[in-house]
Amino acid sequence: MGEAESVGLLETKYSRRKFIKSVIAVGATASSAGYFIGGSGLLGAQAPGTAERLITLTINGQQRRVDVLPNETLAMTLRYRLNLTGTKLGCDRAECGACTVLVDGVNQYGCSMLTNQVRGSSITTIEGLENPDTGELSLVQQAVIDEGGFQCAFCAPGFIMSMTAMVNENPNPTRAEAAHALSGNLCRCGDYDKILNCAMRAAELARSV
Repeated sequence: MGEAESVGLLETKYSRRKFIKSVIAVGATASSAGYFIGGSGLLGAQAPGTAERLITLTINGQQRRVDVLPNETLAMTLRYRLNLTGTKLGCDRAECGACTVLVDGVNQYGCSMLTNQVRGSSITTIEGLENPDTGELSLVQQAVIDEGGFQCAFCAPGFIMSMTAMVNENPNPTRAEAAHALSGNLCRCGDYDKILNCAMRAAELARSV
């Protein structure tokens, strides 16, 4: 087998996502063992000066117990520990907005916040927007369907979260105000006109409730 064929086989067998998940899984196993065994050999013992690893997060109205690394970002925790993959990883440096979630109702970049920072906060991801009992979409999600504002839709979850924050704060924005509210999100396809149509439609639906 040639070198090119070997590389192709490895890429097929091990995707980037699987690789990252396996690395985090190994870290979680090791950190859990350290938490329960501890440096002193006592159950639950914790070395002085270290951050707690097993923490409770409130996500989409539910409390989730999760083991996180001290330098782990919220976006990584959501995607690879809690399987909330609607939160996308794009630039991973707070520029594109693909990882946008709501923290206490405010749209924030998940890639630029440490998970330990949001203990005690209420976190909402795109998976938490629909009605959990009926499956009915949120007003913003319905507006996006009505207007068909995205092409590849990789950026859609982040935009939808920012639109949700916008209509909650200002259900009667001008088009310029909507553009400003969404300025922290980037669309790779450049479909900004249709995205703004979605935002205005979402505000219209919000006013009619």
